[in-house]
Amino acid sequence: MGGDDARLRAVVSLAQTMAAAHTPRGSWRAAALGACEALDGSFAALSVWERGRGRLRVLVNAGERAEEEEFPEEETYPVHQFPEITEFLHERWAGGGEPDAWVETADGPAGGMRGGDTGVRGYGHVYCHERVAALRRRGRGCCVVAPIVLHGRAWGELYVARPVGEPVFGREDADFATVLAAVVAAGIAQTERLEEVRKLAFTDQLTGLANRRAVDVRLDEAVEQHRTDGAVVSLVVCDLNGLKRVNDTHGHAVGDRLLERFGSVLSRCGAMLPGALAARLGGDEFCLLTAGPETDDVIRVAAELCERAAGLELGDGVACGIASTGDPIGPVVSARRLFRLADAAQYRAKAARSTKPVVAGRDGEVIRLADAPPKSPHDRRHLRGSRP
Repeated sequence: MGGDDARLRAVVSLAQTMAAAHTPRGSWRAAALGACEALDGSFAALSVWERGRGRLRVLVNAGERAEEEEFPEEETYPVHQFPEITEFLHERWAGGGEPDAWVETADGPAGGMRGGDTGVRGYGHVYCHERVAALRRRGRGCCVVAPIVLHGRAWGELYVARPVGEPVFGREDADFATVLAAVVAAGIAQTERLEEVRKLAFTDQLTGLANRRAVDVRLDEAVEQHRTDGAVVSLVVCDLNGLKRVNDTHGHAVGDRLLERFGSVLSRCGAMLPGALAARLGGDEFCLLTAGPETDDVIRVAAELCERAAGLELGDGVACGIASTGDPIGPVVSARRLFRLADAAQYRAKAARSTKPVVAGRDGEVIRLADAPPKSPHDRRHLRGSRP
């Protein structure tokens, strides 16, 4: 009874730690570590089946790692090399029953393989040359492999190993691994739902770009990075000219297409700057945020953005303002300060009908505008409210 209680506690702990994870990586790591502990293993891995590429890709390695990275970039295994994996990935259980875990040992077939047993429909020792070689190479004596099934389809596998000299996994271990895999599947499903919610919360639905909330979060992080290690932080604020005229003349559907087209141009230009975040702030306002690239590089990309925007059908170009800590703009101790400067520069570009970006640190009038007392509690809007 004590053993059953311990395993029940392990299942509850696994579910709780996966639920408490804030990122997919955190969830994967919790799954691997929880299963490793629950099965008294020394090492565990979680892998996903990439159907289009016909391979298992390792997401995380946990526990006593040998040559494995914790979060490998490209540790993959072609499924055609592993007969037992191919069995469960092609969903042989679809005709009835449930997918079961199987056990592999470093000793090879001497010691209990049942004739014709694939290990998929029931417990058995499965031997695959590649797996056996890997176990031996890494000093492991045995492993248990459990399919992870999500939404009725094979999603990947849970793998737990023990070192040489430890007891080989038995029937009860394989059954328990199947239970753990089901708990992991539920945790992964929850993580995927949360990621979708996060994506919606930080994405502009029309253009697919980041939204204002995402910019606020990233800009706070970037300013803190600037204060910590002096990273150059630049903010490009754009106002798409002529949107109201397009909406009034051609309808909002055409106006939406113009916004989408400019969003694509902004994304393409932003890709020229490593790590840039392209976003729609709302209405006809967009921005690019960078942390790292030099100011002159940002200005060059912004100039190309203006040129490309001028060539969009129906639109009337874009007013573009830039504020960068790489220029003499005074101390930037908050995201608000950089936004005020970029907005003031964009206002100057709009008022002057400039076809090129206006740069805060290279236009004294921009600094004066940004430092003027706000006319409303909403910092980003007081410049717009002051327009004639």
